[in-house]
Amino acid sequence: MKEVMDKITTVLGGLTTIMLSFVSLSILAEVIFGTNVFGTGVVTNIMGIITSLGEGGFVGLVALIILIQLFQKKG
Repeated sequence: MKEVMDKITTVLGGLTTIMLSFVSLSILAEVIFGTNVFGTGVVTNIMGIITSLGEGGFVGLVALIILIQLFQKKG
């Protein structure tokens, strides 16, 4: 059972790394070229998320801390 969970964790970690690479590439391309990449405005979406977290006050701060903890590499 532990081996299965380790394999699932490894696969999900790899997918997360790939998705974060796409987000980083999208932000860079959108800043350089000024157009949406992959069919969406990544910078606009990230600005919206940051704005909503800022308007959330303490709850937004807690949510931001949780997100940071999720994306930090363990290890």
